[in-house]
Amino acid sequence: MFRPVSAELDFVALEEAELARWRTNDVFTRSMKHREGAEPWVFYEGPPTANGKPGLHHVWARVYKDLFCRYQTMQGRYVARRAGWDTHGLPVEVQVEKQLGISGKKAIVEQVGVEEFTRLCRESVLTFVGEFERLTERIGYWTDMEHAYYTFHPAYVESVWWHLQQLFEHGLLYEDLKVIPYCPRCGTALSSHELGQPEVYTDEVDESAYVRLVITDANEHDLAGATHLAVWTTTPWTLLSNVAVAVNPEITYALVDGVVVAAELVESVFGAGVTPSATFPGSALAGVHYERPFTDATLPEDVDACYVVLADYVTIEEGTGLVHQAPAFGEIDRQVAREHGLPTLNPVGPDGKFTAEIKWLEGYDVREANPVINDELERRGTLIRRLDYNHSLPHCWRCGTVLIYWGKPSWYVATSKFREKMLAENSTIDWHPEHIRDGRFGNWLDNNVDWALSRDRFWGTPLPIWRCPDDHFTCCLLYTSRCV
Repeated sequence: MFRPVSAELDFVALEEAELARWRTNDVFTRSMKHREGAEPWVFYEGPPTANGKPGLHHVWARVYKDLFCRYQTMQGRYVARRAGWDTHGLPVEVQVEKQLGISGKKAIVEQVGVEEFTRLCRESVLTFVGEFERLTERIGYWTDMEHAYYTFHPAYVESVWWHLQQLFEHGLLYEDLKVIPYCPRCGTALSSHELGQPEVYTDEVDESAYVRLVITDANEHDLAGATHLAVWTTTPWTLLSNVAVAVNPEITYALVDGVVVAAELVESVFGAGVTPSATFPGSALAGVHYERPFTDATLPEDVDACYVVLADYVTIEEGTGLVHQAPAFGEIDRQVAREHGLPTLNPVGPDGKFTAEIKWLEGYDVREANPVINDELERRGTLIRRLDYNHSLPHCWRCGTVLIYWGKPSWYVATSKFREKMLAENSTIDWHPEHIRDGRFGNWLDNNVDWALSRDRFWGTPLPIWRCPDDHFTCCLLYTSRCV
C-alpha cells in the first residue's frame, strides 16, 4: 500500500514528486468535488498585493490557512477556496511614487497625470503575480488560482458597491465632518484600525506652550479679581484656531497674580512656594469671555465665541486644568463646539501647511511652526513659559509621516452601533493566545468608533454616492465603464 522509503531522503525531490502527482491527478479539484453538497465551512481569502515579491510571511500565512481548510475538508465539510489579488489602495500608489521619484498628490497631478498614474498602478499590482502563483504551488497551498479575483475588476468593484448600498439603505453609511487622523504627505485620512498596527505610535518631541489669555468681561463674573486664563498646549499651531476654553465644573480653580489655573497645578505652572489669592469651582468660570491668542483667522459674523465652556473630560493630570479648544484639530473639541454652536476655524491646508489666511505662517508645516508661534507669543507678552514635550504620536504606516488630526468631511460606516453585539460575539471565539480576546482585540472593539471609509486618492474603489443640487444623496450600483 505504501511505497518503500529510501534511507537517503531528498526532501525537495519528495515534495516536487508529490506536487507533480497532485497536478497530474488534479487532486485539489477532485477533493472539492467529493465534498459538493456537504455542509459548508466558509473561508475568505485575505489576498496579497503582488506589487512586491512574496516573502516568508506569505508562506507562514498560507500554511496556517491551508491547515484549517484541509482539516475542515477532512471533517467532511465543503470548503470553497478561491485565490485573490488585492490590487487597490495607497500602498500601491506609494510604491509607484517611489518608482517615479515623486512624492505627494500634487506631483502626481502636475508631473504625471491621474490617467497615466492609475495605469502604472494597474501595471504595478500585476508585476509579481507569476511569482506568487509559483510560490503558492511550491508550498502546497490548495486554492483556486485559475479563477482568482482581482479587486480592480468590475465584478469585484460592483460587489463592494452592493455592500455599500445595503449599508446606505439601512442608514449605516453617512457623511460627516469629523476630526480624524490624516497624513499630509499622502493627502488622505486613516481609519482607527490602521492606527492599531504595531509601531504606528512612536515618541516625538514638540515645543509646548503655557499661555495667558486676557479675560474681557471680568466685571460680569464674581472671580475675585481674575484677569487672565492660563492654558497649556502641546500643539501651539492649533492656537490660531482657538474658539473656546474648557474647564471641569467639579475641579477647584485658583487665582495667582490674576491668572486662573487649577488649584492642584499651581506649583507645576508657577513654581514651588506660590500661594493662591483665591479659589472657586470650575462652574463659576462658565461663560467667561476672553481675547483669542491670535485673531488672524476670521470669525463668522454674529457668532458668539471665545468663552469658557464646561466639560467633564478636563483633568488635572498635567497642564493647567483649562483646555484650549480648536474644533478643526481635535475630535473632542469638535463635539464640544457642535454642542455649544461654536464655529470651526481651519487655516491649515491638506498638505499640513498654513494657508495664506495666516500670512506670517503661510507655507509653514504645522509642527515646524510651533517655535515660531511661541516666539510671537513671547513677543506679545502672553507666553508664561515654553518647554520641550515628549509625547507618543501616530505615524502613517505607509510612508512614516507624523499624522495630524484634521477636520474634513468623510464618509463613515456606523460600526459603533454594533459595539455590544461584536463584543458578545468576540467572547465566544476560541482565541490563541487567549489574552488577545479581552486584550488587544477586545480593547479595540470596546473603543470602536465609526469606520472612516473614504480616502482622497486616485487608485481605489470609487464611492458610488451621488449628490444632487439640493444636497440629497443616492447610492448607485451602475458600473459606468461598461458603457464606455
